[in-house]
Amino acid sequence: MDLGLQDHVYVATGGSRGLGRAVAQELTAEGARVVVTGRGASVEDAARSLGGAEHAVGIVADNADPGSADLVMDAAQRHFGRVDGALVSVGGPPVGAAMEVGDQTWRDSFEATFLGAVRKARAAARAFTEGGSIAFVLSSSVREPIPGPAVSNGLRPGLAMVAKTLADELGTSGVRVNGLLPAYIDTERQKELEAVTGGKRPGNALRRSGTPEEFARAAVFLLSPAAAYLTGVMLPVDGGELRVL
Repeated sequence: MDLGLQDHVYVATGGSRGLGRAVAQELTAEGARVVVTGRGASVEDAARSLGGAEHAVGIVADNADPGSADLVMDAAQRHFGRVDGALVSVGGPPVGAAMEVGDQTWRDSFEATFLGAVRKARAAARAFTEGGSIAFVLSSSVREPIPGPAVSNGLRPGLAMVAKTLADELGTSGVRVNGLLPAYIDTERQKELEAVTGGKRPGNALRRSGTPEEFARAAVFLLSPAAAYLTGVMLPVDGGELRVL
């Protein structure tokens, strides 16, 4: 299947590592050009590994910074002349129980994880010229809480509702907004969660963890023109972990 990504331009926040990096790699493999963001110099290494300036650009940006969203979209316009889509991946908040996490951690996490994601989505929608696609990287905790990451459990469902609201608001302008709900994907974040839960093995239908590449293929399809009639969708990428409809 031709996903229709040749020469399209995508912004991948958190694209220097983990799931964001895997999605950026899959996008460039399909012929798209990408702007990857992160908080350190590793974004430049990521851009080089994705083919250099003709195919990828790395921008240092902190999701908690209110100005970073427009900065990133402006960089995409400046380097590649257009923006066709955005993967909004803002990483995971600190792990901890709801009874133990302090107020400041909640405030900082809301600023970076929640508002940071909303700002990126709004900036992307403003940058699109002929429709576009936004995909939020969320979590299976949108539908079922995960033992340990109480802050994530609190913020992710709200972001899912923001995504569905944006799908309604932006649909008539040809902009699609969807969410991805990963669980048990083999990343550093997953290892952090396993340390909290005692290394619980996946109880999903496949009885194994997924790879970042498997997640990326689902994400890239959802971002691509091939998924033109999908919007407001919350797509589990979890090997059948979620039992709810």
